[in-house]
Amino acid sequence: MTITKLIKSNHVAGRWYAVLSDGARLQINLDMIAEYGLYTGRELTENEERELREKAEKTGVKARALNALGVRSMSSREMFDKLVQKGADEHTAAETVAWLEDLGYLNDREYAEMVVRHYASKGYGARRVRDELHRRGIDRELADEALGHMPDTDGAIDALLEKKLRGGTPDKKELKKVTDMLLRRGFSWNEIGAALRRRETEEE
Repeated sequence: MTITKLIKSNHVAGRWYAVLSDGARLQINLDMIAEYGLYTGRELTENEERELREKAEKTGVKARALNALGVRSMSSREMFDKLVQKGADEHTAAETVAWLEDLGYLNDREYAEMVVRHYASKGYGARRVRDELHRRGIDRELADEALGHMPDTDGAIDALLEKKLRGGTPDKKELKKVTDMLLRRGFSWNEIGAALRRRETEEE
């Protein structure tokens, strides 16, 4: 196999592409160019070609992972699933996730705490937040730890009740409607009951 072109990326510093005689375009870097002594017209042995393709694949996967983190934060599980979805094999995806964890770019504990703060600030209860953490691949132990720092929900429920009832006294139909809404947002029966009692006390 022959390298027919070496192309420097115009968009990302340190990124190069090696075009092979079979038309393959491999994403490489300066370290790989130096390690293999790459240049246009260079003939690769079978072993060199195999190694270069493998390293180019891993380099590309790492670049996709960093680009994804530039868009939004995510859990290790979300990153693994995204890389596999984009075509990486599971072994390479797992290696890339471990690499990002070692660099501190993926941290499920910090991510879980961020998710809890975000959903709590939007007026969601612990059950809904727990479901969201599970959906994002956070394990139970870290989810429990993050939920332990969740802000008090009384203010959120009170604000939602005031918004929906507008200071009026709800009839049975309205009460069921607002209760169902609060349940969907992840609040427990106990939390909802306590909020309704607080409201009744204030009205009295």
